[in-house]
Amino acid sequence: MADHESTVRELKDRQDIYDCLVRYCRGMDRFDRALLRSAYHADALDDHGEFVGGVEGFIDYYFAYHTKYQHRTVHSLSNHTCELDGDTAHCETYWTFTALNKNPPLRTQGTGRYIDRLEKRDGKWGIAARICVIDGTTDDSDPERAAGRLNFLPTSRDKSDPSYMRPLAIDPARINNRPAHLA
Repeated sequence: MADHESTVRELKDRQDIYDCLVRYCRGMDRFDRALLRSAYHADALDDHGEFVGGVEGFIDYYFAYHTKYQHRTVHSLSNHTCELDGDTAHCETYWTFTALNKNPPLRTQGTGRYIDRLEKRDGKWGIAARICVIDGTTDDSDPERAAGRLNFLPTSRDKSDPSYMRPLAIDPARINNRPAHLA
C-alpha cells in the first residue's frame, strides 16, 4: 500500500508543479498580478535576461514592457521534464512566446526554456528560482539577431547548459542587471 501512496503523491506533485507553470503563463498573458505571483514563492528570484531579481520587480518590469510594446501575448508550454527530490523539483519546460506588437514587426515569436527550481512549502509548490533562456527567434521577429545579445544566459548542447545546474541558483552578480534602454 505504501508504494501506491507514494505513486499517488508523486503524480499529484507533478500535476501541481505543471499547474503552477500554467498559472505563470495565464497570469502573464492576462496581466493577472495575483495569479502570476501565485506561481512563485515570495522570496523567489527570476533571471529573465532583461530583468533579474525578485518577484514584484519582475512582474512590474514585464507588465510595463508588454504594455509598452504589445497588444497581446501568448506564452505556451510544451516539453516538460521534472526531477522530484522530496519537496524540491528541478524542471525544464520548453516555451513558445508569440506577441502581437504595437509596431513592426507586427508579430514576434521566440522559443526557449524555463529552467526552474520549485519547492513545496506549506503544501504548495512554487517557483523558488527561475532562469529563462532563449533558444530561437524567427527572422521577422528578430531581424538583427538581438536576442542573443540581450542579457539572457547562453545555452549549450552539453552539460554546461544551465538546465544541468544543481541546485539551480541565480548568480547574485546578475540581479537587476538589465539594459537601460528597456528599463
